[in-house]
Amino acid sequence: MTSVARTTWFKAKETQALIAALEAARSGGSRFVGGCVRNSLMGREVDDIDIATQLTPDQTTEVATKAGFAAHPTGIEHGTITVVVNHKPFEVTTLRRDVTTDGRRATVAFTESWEEDAQRRDFRMNALYADATGAIHDPTGGGLEDAHAGRVIFIGDAHTRIKEDYLRILRFFRFNAWYARGPVDPHGLQACADLVAGLDTLSVERVWKEAKKMLAAADPRASWEGMNAIEVRARALPELDNHPRLRALMALEADLMLPIDAMTRVAAALEDQESAKALSRRLKLSNEERDRLVAALGDNVKITSYMSLREMRRAIYKLGNEAFGDRVMLAWATAGGEKAQQWRALVTHAKMWKPPRMPLTGDEVMAAGVPAGPKVGIVMREVEDWWIDADFPDDKLSVIERLKAVAQGLS
Repeated sequence: MTSVARTTWFKAKETQALIAALEAARSGGSRFVGGCVRNSLMGREVDDIDIATQLTPDQTTEVATKAGFAAHPTGIEHGTITVVVNHKPFEVTTLRRDVTTDGRRATVAFTESWEEDAQRRDFRMNALYADATGAIHDPTGGGLEDAHAGRVIFIGDAHTRIKEDYLRILRFFRFNAWYARGPVDPHGLQACADLVAGLDTLSVERVWKEAKKMLAAADPRASWEGMNAIEVRARALPELDNHPRLRALMALEADLMLPIDAMTRVAAALEDQESAKALSRRLKLSNEERDRLVAALGDNVKITSYMSLREMRRAIYKLGNEAFGDRVMLAWATAGGEKAQQWRALVTHAKMWKPPRMPLTGDEVMAAGVPAGPKVGIVMREVEDWWIDADFPDDKLSVIERLKAVAQGLS
């Protein structure tokens, strides 16, 4: 494919309306760029649509407003205006070149040169442009070939590109995990190894974001091994050192075509709950992310391949569907590839069975003669234990009868 003209996103009325407005202001001055072009050429799904333009941010805003679109200066210091057309957002960024860089951020100047704009990007496959007709432009001279071959190669000198932003070390492995169809480029790998200390200068939020994206790829095993080989993993993600379990999990996923979840993989790479807490503190994970990892690494419920349906439901009721599913996957990876049918049944049950609510309220307990206070909780817990042991019967009358028996026993 050397054109994106037939793709769904390109033909969409919102896309065509915006590019027409931009082209009316300056013919040939705006092109689609980056992921939407790359993914289209590689047969991948397109999520976001970015446009590079020779128009200044003020001109872009004026064009969008006159066309009846909303325009928001979401990255004005780098020339980015988010234009919303019929609820569909597009990032429109003025062509730019780096003036100064410090390994984390760049000071930019606007330009009208497509070649200058391309040279400041990271990989050749990310510097592909498509004009208003859908035709592809490849200023670096290697991006189109890389996209077709599945190669991740830095633009120009790899050391220079990395020194501009050390996050590109992690992006190199992330893009290999998602797009490479062959071995890692040795020149890029060597540059990452030479400059690995630069990772220490990055914000932890950026590191965590890249790590999650990489581990969400279908099969990131080669990239993960590459990160380990040159100490990128040890420097950026030292807590993720349970290599046997992570390798086993990813092998199961690949061999059996299992659903992929980046957070389950993170949990597999951690040793225990303390390492999960340490990772969460250092990389500033959200409370939800921290709690999920801690729950996945608990050992208060025994998970085995031969759990009965009743045991499964009890475990799910206690842990919740997500934590139970994570623990099943970790236990399966630890146990090995045998009994796949039994393990897969547990995974399916974790998604399908929703724990019921206990059919009893505190008011009903007090109506049974239990005085308000601590005894209400005691009775509730005892009835709940009976209800769980009875495999969650959907029988209100039986629950009330059990309540009466417990309440009489405490009186």
